[in-house]
Amino acid sequence: MDLPVFYAPDIQPADTRYTMNEDTSKYCIQVLRHENGDQVLLADGRGHKFTAEITDDNRKKCVVKIVDRTLVPGPERALRIAISFTKNTSRIEWFLEKATEIGIQTIIPLVSQRTEKEKIKAERLQNILVSAMLQSQQFYLPDLQEPQAFDKVVKQHTDSQRLIAHCLPEQKQAMQDIMQPGKDTLVLIGPEGDFTPDEIKLALEQGFVPVSLGNTRLRTETAGMVAVTIMNLA
Repeated sequence: MDLPVFYAPDIQPADTRYTMNEDTSKYCIQVLRHENGDQVLLADGRGHKFTAEITDDNRKKCVVKIVDRTLVPGPERALRIAISFTKNTSRIEWFLEKATEIGIQTIIPLVSQRTEKEKIKAERLQNILVSAMLQSQQFYLPDLQEPQAFDKVVKQHTDSQRLIAHCLPEQKQAMQDIMQPGKDTLVLIGPEGDFTPDEIKLALEQGFVPVSLGNTRLRTETAGMVAVTIMNLA
């Protein structure tokens, strides 16, 4: 049976003991009913995997002894998505959860001309990413960046494969057909009203390649999910 994984953001690679915070301790001891002698896994979100044994099953300050530590190999390439957040918070929260489970390294809230939501509740969204990382037993936490303007994002990561998914009836290639295996990738996903023609023009001038995500028009969060899936399958 797989050991449960708990988030330990402040643990250091050389630590021999670690005290869980109150919320994590309560979940470990009260909810999952672990006790002294049980083994658990700790993740710092930076690739370190710690095997630990509970030595003090206090439900407010659970103490564990580190018995093994491993640096999990990181992703071979950087997969980034810049996506306009939706006005409906639950939809973008769903996207963040599923994108983390599938595998994404960087999420950039994209502020375009038609973006409905420019401010984010960073702490709540970070908790969603942590929960999804632990649930899927991963050890690298995605980097959720601050919201960034469209014209700034299109000038970044010039050494990556850069793609823009839009709905205008222009010549586009299927994303899965042009993905370059092993190459860092950045894909742009627009708001419900799509990118404006001027934004698309700017992205193309900056070297972005226009791509299609299928034959139907997708909601923002669905388009994001399709893009993340295609990137991981390439």
